[in-house]
Amino acid sequence: MQLQKDFQQVLESTIGQRVDLIDTPALVVDLDAMERNIQRLADFARKHQVRWRPHAKLHKSAELALQLQRAGAQGACVQKVAEAEALAAGGVLDITVTNQVIAMPKLHRVARLAAQLAARGGRLGVAVDHPEGIARLAEAMAQHGSDAGIDVLVEIDVGQGRCGVPPGEAAVPLALAVARSPRLRFAGLQAYHGRAQHLASSVGRREAIAQVVHAADHTRQLIEAAGLPVPLITGSGTGTLVHEAASGVFGELQAGSFLFMDADYARNEREPAQPAFEHALFVKTQVVSVRDTHAVCDAGHKSHAIDSGLPTVALLPPERALRYANGGDEHGLLYADSPKARLPALGRMLWLIPGHCDPTVNLHDFLIGVRGGLAMGVVERIIRVDARGALT
Repeated sequence: MQLQKDFQQVLESTIGQRVDLIDTPALVVDLDAMERNIQRLADFARKHQVRWRPHAKLHKSAELALQLQRAGAQGACVQKVAEAEALAAGGVLDITVTNQVIAMPKLHRVARLAAQLAARGGRLGVAVDHPEGIARLAEAMAQHGSDAGIDVLVEIDVGQGRCGVPPGEAAVPLALAVARSPRLRFAGLQAYHGRAQHLASSVGRREAIAQVVHAADHTRQLIEAAGLPVPLITGSGTGTLVHEAASGVFGELQAGSFLFMDADYARNEREPAQPAFEHALFVKTQVVSVRDTHAVCDAGHKSHAIDSGLPTVALLPPERALRYANGGDEHGLLYADSPKARLPALGRMLWLIPGHCDPTVNLHDFLIGVRGGLAMGVVERIIRVDARGALT
């Protein structure tokens, strides 16, 4: 803990300094690009008259969640109870856990957090997909003695193949069971198709979400036919938000990656109607060795996640492009990608676009916020990754 505090002090001493003085490897946010992304989604949501609840599993930062709320976001989504606790400790009061919580120790934490947020004028939501999960949640709320209540979303599996009951009839008894519990509030349906976010073809994403919309709407009709209103259908992600927003079925978007974007999203064919989100998250690295065939930088896969592919090298024209190759834990290998490209010199600073933002952020305690661009900008703020390693 002391080492972390010391490191934070070192980082804070860089505020006001030029970007070229940031030590490497470091995770850097282009604040201008990030704020343009925020404004574009805020404008998009307003135009389509849908709420937006950005997923904080991307940035894991209470500071950024609050910045998004000031721009108009409804609140924040998280995947883990510990993430919710970290954001709440940082002042975020409207949180939805878009995941099932089954273990009773975790459910007691959920009940306590629901009461704490309610006392501060906030609310907590959670997803369920099984009668046992509903019963355990109700038991935890009762044992805690809280009358605050909690919002409960019934999750339907609309193509992710992960959590959720099949759309349609299976969701009806779950919704009714939630509504019967005195401390649980039926808040609607959770309908997220994560796999569709990364389909390369815009046509493929459109077709996938058409099926999602049909499944969610059909499920809503069945629940309402049983006498229970469905207040909200929520879900969506950065790759498909255009289609959920235009559906007339989804009332809330949970997209998170739009804030930073990553190399994996950049490989997808862009939907013309989608806002033009920019890359805003970069790993700053330095060339530490040069060979005849390649150069070596100091950003290995301990500084960025590689589950969605390796990073790309930013801020270089196509004819000068460099290819990043895996050099292990602490090193990256850089190869010239064309006859005109030259290997960078020893000591050269470079910027990498991570393959996958979310787990990359989870590798770092702090984000370094830069204003004025990556070439000539200055460090403006240090953003703490409050929920780093929040796995429970």
